[in-house]
Amino acid sequence: MAASGPCVVEARGLLKRYGDDTVVDHIDLRVPRGGCFGLLGPNGAGKTTTLRMILGQSPPSGGSLDVLGESMPAAGRRVRARIGVVSQDDNLDPDFTVMENLEVYASYFPRRLRRPLRPYLESLLEFVALEDRAGYRIPALSGGMRRRLVIARALVNDPVLLILDEPTTGLDPQIRHLIWARLRALTDRGTTVLLTTHYMEEAERLCDRVAIIDRGRILAEDAPRALVEGEVEPSVIEVRAGERPPPPEIARQARVETVDGVWHCHTSEPGAVLASLRDHPELEYLHRPANLEDVFLRLTGRELRD
Repeated sequence: MAASGPCVVEARGLLKRYGDDTVVDHIDLRVPRGGCFGLLGPNGAGKTTTLRMILGQSPPSGGSLDVLGESMPAAGRRVRARIGVVSQDDNLDPDFTVMENLEVYASYFPRRLRRPLRPYLESLLEFVALEDRAGYRIPALSGGMRRRLVIARALVNDPVLLILDEPTTGLDPQIRHLIWARLRALTDRGTTVLLTTHYMEEAERLCDRVAIIDRGRILAEDAPRALVEGEVEPSVIEVRAGERPPPPEIARQARVETVDGVWHCHTSEPGAVLASLRDHPELEYLHRPANLEDVFLRLTGRELRD
Protein backbone atom coordinates (compact mmCIF):
# COMPACT_ATOMS: atom_id res chain seq x y z
CA MET A 1 0.00 0.00 0.00
CA ALA A 2 1.48 3.33 -1.04
CA ALA A 3 1.90 6.19 1.39
CA SER A 4 -0.73 8.92 1.25
CA GLY A 5 -0.56 12.60 2.18
CA PRO A 6 2.24 15.13 1.59
CA CYS A 7 5.62 13.69 0.62
CA VAL A 8 9.19 14.95 0.86
CA VAL A 9 10.30 12.55 -1.89
CA GLU A 10 8.16 11.41 -4.81
CA ALA A 11 9.62 9.29 -7.62
CA ARG A 12 7.60 8.06 -10.59
CA GLY A 13 9.13 5.51 -12.91
CA LEU A 14 12.60 6.46 -11.69
CA LEU A 15 15.30 4.87 -13.81
CA LYS A 16 19.09 4.85 -13.63
CA ARG A 17 21.33 3.13 -16.13
CA TYR A 18 25.10 2.95 -16.38
CA GLY A 19 25.76 1.84 -19.91
CA ASP A 20 23.86 -1.40 -20.40
CA ASP A 21 23.38 -1.96 -16.67
CA THR A 22 20.06 -0.95 -15.11
CA VAL A 23 20.72 -0.08 -11.48
CA VAL A 24 17.35 1.48 -10.59
CA ASP A 25 14.53 0.03 -12.65
CA HIS A 26 11.45 2.29 -13.03
CA ILE A 27 10.63 2.53 -9.33
CA ASP A 28 7.76 4.46 -7.78
CA LEU A 29 8.63 5.78 -4.32
CA ARG A 30 6.85 8.14 -1.94
CA VAL A 31 8.49 9.19 1.32
CA PRO A 32 5.83 10.81 3.52
CA ARG A 33 6.55 13.99 5.44
CA GLY A 34 7.41 13.27 9.05
CA GLY A 35 8.51 9.99 10.59
CA CYS A 36 11.17 7.56 9.46
CA PHE A 37 11.21 5.76 6.12
CA GLY A 38 13.54 2.82 5.57
CA LEU A 39 15.05 1.79 2.24
CA LEU A 40 16.28 -1.78 2.67
CA GLY A 41 18.08 -4.08 0.29
CA PRO A 42 21.14 -6.28 -0.21
CA ASN A 43 24.45 -4.87 -1.41
CA GLY A 44 24.08 -3.68 -4.99
CA ALA A 45 20.29 -3.46 -4.79
CA GLY A 46 20.16 0.19 -5.91
CA LYS A 47 19.81 1.93 -2.53
CA THR A 48 22.86 4.20 -2.73
CA THR A 49 22.14 5.10 -6.36
CA THR A 50 18.61 6.08 -5.37
CA LEU A 51 19.97 8.27 -2.56
CA ARG A 52 22.41 9.93 -4.98
CA MET A 53 19.53 10.83 -7.29
CA ILE A 54 17.50 12.18 -4.37
CA LEU A 55 20.47 14.39 -3.45
CA GLY A 56 20.88 15.59 -7.02
CA GLN A 57 24.34 14.03 -7.25
CA SER A 58 23.40 11.69 -10.10
CA PRO A 59 20.86 12.56 -12.82
CA PRO A 60 18.09 10.01 -13.49
CA SER A 61 18.11 8.20 -16.82
CA GLY A 62 14.32 8.33 -16.91
CA GLY A 63 11.17 8.99 -14.93
CA SER A 64 10.62 11.97 -12.64
CA LEU A 65 11.80 12.85 -9.15
CA ASP A 66 10.55 15.61 -6.82
CA VAL A 67 12.29 16.30 -3.51
CA LEU A 68 10.86 18.82 -1.02
CA GLY A 69 8.40 19.83 -3.73
CA GLU A 70 11.06 20.65 -6.34
CA SER A 71 12.12 18.81 -9.47
CA MET A 72 15.48 17.07 -9.35
CA PRO A 73 18.23 17.41 -10.35
CA ALA A 74 17.41 20.92 -11.60
CA ALA A 75 16.77 22.22 -8.06
CA GLY A 76 19.66 20.27 -6.55
CA ARG A 77 21.48 23.15 -4.89
CA ARG A 78 18.36 24.61 -3.24
CA VAL A 79 17.18 21.20 -2.10
CA ARG A 80 20.54 20.12 -0.68
CA ALA A 81 20.59 23.24 1.50
CA ARG A 82 17.52 21.83 3.30
CA ILE A 83 18.80 18.25 3.62
CA GLY A 84 21.16 16.70 6.17
CA VAL A 85 23.27 13.72 5.09
CA VAL A 86 25.02 11.06 7.15
CA SER A 87 27.05 8.99 4.68
CA GLN A 88 28.72 5.65 5.38
CA ASP A 89 32.10 7.40 5.70
CA ASP A 90 32.85 9.90 8.46
CA ASN A 91 34.77 12.36 6.19
CA LEU A 92 35.50 14.59 9.19
CA ASP A 93 38.52 16.90 9.03
CA PRO A 94 41.16 15.35 11.31
CA ASP A 95 43.06 18.64 11.66
CA PHE A 96 40.12 20.42 13.29
CA THR A 97 38.49 20.05 16.67
CA VAL A 98 34.97 18.78 17.14
CA MET A 99 33.58 22.32 17.37
CA GLU A 100 35.68 23.54 14.42
CA ASN A 101 34.28 20.75 12.24
CA LEU A 102 30.77 22.04 12.98
CA GLU A 103 31.75 25.69 12.49
CA VAL A 104 33.31 25.06 9.09
CA TYR A 105 30.28 23.10 7.94
CA ALA A 106 27.93 25.80 9.24
CA SER A 107 29.72 28.36 7.06
CA TYR A 108 28.21 26.66 4.01
CA PHE A 109 24.66 27.59 5.11
CA PRO A 110 24.64 31.31 6.00
CA ARG A 111 21.05 31.80 4.86
CA ARG A 112 19.69 28.97 7.03
CA LEU A 113 21.54 29.92 10.22
CA ARG A 114 20.04 33.23 11.29
CA ARG A 115 20.78 32.68 14.99
CA PRO A 116 23.74 32.99 17.39
CA LEU A 117 25.96 30.23 16.03
CA ARG A 118 28.02 29.09 19.00
CA PRO A 119 25.11 28.34 21.37
CA TYR A 120 23.32 26.50 18.54
CA LEU A 121 26.34 24.30 17.82
CA GLU A 122 26.79 23.64 21.53
CA SER A 123 23.18 22.47 21.67
CA LEU A 124 23.85 20.04 18.82
CA LEU A 125 26.84 18.59 20.65
CA GLU A 126 24.71 18.21 23.76
CA PHE A 127 22.03 16.48 21.66
CA VAL A 128 24.53 13.80 20.59
CA ALA A 129 26.20 13.61 24.03
CA LEU A 130 29.50 15.18 22.91
CA GLU A 131 29.31 18.45 24.86
CA ASP A 132 32.47 17.55 26.79
CA ARG A 133 34.46 16.82 23.60
CA ALA A 134 34.14 20.18 21.83
CA GLY A 135 37.88 20.89 21.97
CA TYR A 136 39.04 17.40 21.03
CA ARG A 137 40.59 16.72 17.64
CA ILE A 138 39.05 13.96 15.54
CA PRO A 139 41.80 11.31 16.01
CA ALA A 140 41.12 11.42 19.77
CA LEU A 141 37.49 10.30 19.29
CA SER A 142 36.21 6.75 19.33
CA GLY A 143 34.29 5.37 16.37
CA GLY A 144 30.98 5.91 18.15
CA MET A 145 31.87 9.51 18.97
CA ARG A 146 32.79 10.21 15.36
CA ARG A 147 29.50 8.77 14.21
CA ARG A 148 27.58 10.96 16.63
CA LEU A 149 29.56 14.00 15.47
CA VAL A 150 28.66 13.24 11.83
CA ILE A 151 24.99 13.19 12.88
CA ALA A 152 25.40 16.53 14.68
CA ARG A 153 27.07 17.97 11.59
CA ALA A 154 24.18 16.78 9.41
CA LEU A 155 21.82 18.75 11.67
CA VAL A 156 23.73 22.03 11.43
CA ASN A 157 21.48 23.41 8.68
CA ASP A 158 18.29 22.41 10.56
CA PRO A 159 17.27 20.01 7.76
CA VAL A 160 13.72 19.22 6.73
CA LEU A 161 14.93 15.82 5.51
CA LEU A 162 17.74 13.83 7.14
CA ILE A 163 19.27 11.03 5.03
CA LEU A 164 21.23 8.35 6.88
CA ASP A 165 23.16 5.71 4.94
CA GLU A 166 23.84 2.81 7.36
CA PRO A 167 24.41 5.14 10.35
CA THR A 168 25.19 2.52 13.01
CA THR A 169 27.30 -0.03 11.11
CA GLY A 170 30.08 -1.36 13.33
CA LEU A 171 28.92 0.38 16.50
CA ASP A 172 28.41 -1.33 19.83
CA PRO A 173 24.87 -1.77 21.23
CA GLN A 174 25.13 1.11 23.71
CA ILE A 175 26.03 3.65 21.02
CA ARG A 176 23.44 2.20 18.64
CA HIS A 177 20.68 2.64 21.21
CA LEU A 178 21.79 6.22 21.92
CA ILE A 179 21.63 7.03 18.20
CA TRP A 180 18.20 5.39 17.93
CA ALA A 181 16.94 7.57 20.79
CA ARG A 182 18.27 10.72 19.11
CA LEU A 183 16.68 9.80 15.77
CA ARG A 184 13.32 9.21 17.47
CA ALA A 185 13.63 12.64 19.08
CA LEU A 186 14.19 14.16 15.64
CA THR A 187 11.11 12.53 14.12
CA ASP A 188 9.07 13.54 17.17
CA ARG A 189 9.84 17.18 16.42
CA GLY A 190 8.91 16.84 12.75
CA THR A 191 12.13 16.00 10.89
CA THR A 192 11.70 13.39 8.16
CA VAL A 193 14.33 10.64 8.27
CA LEU A 194 15.23 8.49 5.28
CA LEU A 195 17.30 5.54 6.46
CA THR A 196 19.22 2.73 4.81
CA THR A 197 20.41 -0.06 7.08
CA HIS A 198 21.40 -3.71 7.02
CA TYR A 199 20.13 -4.12 10.60
CA MET A 200 16.54 -5.32 10.37
CA GLU A 201 16.04 -4.74 14.11
CA GLU A 202 17.03 -1.11 13.55
CA ALA A 203 14.48 -0.76 10.75
CA GLU A 204 11.74 -2.35 12.86
CA ARG A 205 12.46 -0.08 15.82
CA LEU A 206 12.82 3.20 13.92
CA CYS A 207 10.83 3.06 10.70
CA ASP A 208 7.17 3.90 10.21
CA ARG A 209 7.39 2.49 6.68
CA VAL A 210 9.99 0.51 4.78
CA ALA A 211 10.53 -0.32 1.12
CA ILE A 212 12.52 -3.44 0.24
CA ILE A 213 14.49 -3.02 -2.98
CA ASP A 214 16.49 -5.61 -4.90
CA ARG A 215 18.05 -5.57 -8.37
CA GLY A 216 16.76 -2.04 -8.81
CA ARG A 217 13.11 -2.84 -8.16
CA ILE A 218 10.91 -2.29 -5.11
CA LEU A 219 9.59 -5.66 -4.01
CA ALA A 220 7.36 -4.55 -1.14
CA GLU A 221 6.50 -1.44 0.86
CA ASP A 222 4.48 -0.97 4.04
CA ALA A 223 4.81 -0.56 7.79
CA PRO A 224 7.25 -3.15 9.17
CA ARG A 225 4.64 -5.07 11.14
CA ALA A 226 2.24 -5.05 8.18
CA LEU A 227 4.96 -6.52 5.97
CA VAL A 228 5.62 -9.27 8.50
CA GLU A 229 1.94 -10.09 8.73
CA GLY A 230 1.45 -10.01 4.97
CA GLU A 231 4.58 -11.70 3.64
CA VAL A 232 5.54 -14.53 6.02
CA GLU A 233 4.04 -17.02 8.43
CA PRO A 234 3.67 -15.65 11.98
CA SER A 235 5.97 -18.16 13.74
CA VAL A 236 9.48 -19.45 13.12
CA ILE A 237 11.02 -22.49 14.79
CA GLU A 238 14.77 -22.81 14.25
CA VAL A 239 16.04 -26.36 14.73
CA ARG A 240 19.73 -27.25 14.94
CA ALA A 241 19.77 -30.53 13.04
CA GLY A 242 23.14 -30.87 11.35
CA GLU A 243 23.00 -32.81 8.10
CA ARG A 244 19.76 -34.67 8.76
CA PRO A 245 16.69 -33.64 6.69
CA PRO A 246 13.45 -32.59 8.37
CA PRO A 247 11.06 -35.50 9.00
CA PRO A 248 8.00 -35.69 6.73
CA GLU A 249 5.55 -34.64 9.46
CA ILE A 250 7.42 -31.33 10.05
CA ALA A 251 7.80 -30.74 6.32
CA ARG A 252 4.01 -31.05 6.05
CA GLN A 253 3.37 -28.67 8.94
CA ALA A 254 5.72 -25.83 7.96
CA ARG A 255 7.60 -24.19 5.13
CA VAL A 256 11.11 -25.40 5.90
CA GLU A 257 14.34 -23.80 4.72
CA THR A 258 17.55 -25.63 5.65
CA VAL A 259 20.54 -23.32 6.00
CA ASP A 260 23.91 -24.44 7.40
CA GLY A 261 22.43 -27.33 9.34
CA VAL A 262 19.49 -25.36 10.75
CA TRP A 263 15.88 -25.95 9.78
CA HIS A 264 13.97 -22.66 9.60
CA CYS A 265 10.38 -23.81 10.04
CA HIS A 266 7.93 -21.05 9.06
CA THR A 267 4.43 -21.91 10.19
CA SER A 268 0.98 -20.68 11.14
CA GLU A 269 0.56 -23.67 13.46
CA PRO A 270 3.59 -23.76 15.73
CA GLY A 271 1.89 -26.10 18.17
CA ALA A 272 1.87 -28.93 15.63
CA VAL A 273 5.56 -28.48 14.83
CA LEU A 274 6.49 -28.28 18.50
CA ALA A 275 4.49 -31.45 19.18
CA SER A 276 6.42 -33.24 16.44
CA LEU A 277 9.73 -32.00 17.85
CA ARG A 278 8.92 -33.57 21.21
CA ASP A 279 9.41 -36.91 19.48
CA HIS A 280 13.00 -35.86 18.77
CA PRO A 281 14.46 -34.87 22.18
CA GLU A 282 17.98 -34.88 20.73
CA LEU A 283 17.21 -31.75 18.67
CA GLU A 284 17.74 -28.24 20.00
CA TYR A 285 15.31 -25.58 18.81
CA LEU A 286 14.21 -21.97 19.29
CA HIS A 287 10.63 -20.77 18.81
CA ARG A 288 10.21 -17.06 17.99
CA PRO A 289 7.77 -14.72 16.26
CA ALA A 290 8.49 -13.82 12.64
CA ASN A 291 10.26 -10.52 12.06
CA LEU A 292 11.35 -8.15 9.31
CA GLU A 293 14.52 -10.15 8.64
CA ASP A 294 12.35 -13.13 7.68
CA VAL A 295 10.51 -10.90 5.20
CA PHE A 296 13.78 -9.54 3.83
CA LEU A 297 15.23 -13.02 3.26
CA ARG A 298 11.98 -14.34 1.81
CA LEU A 299 11.89 -11.56 -0.78
CA THR A 300 15.58 -11.17 -1.62
CA GLY A 301 16.89 -14.69 -1.02
CA ARG A 302 19.69 -16.03 1.15
CA GLU A 303 22.56 -16.07 -1.33
CA LEU A 304 25.61 -14.00 -0.45
CA ARG A 305 26.03 -10.62 -2.18
CA ASP A 306 29.32 -8.82 -2.82
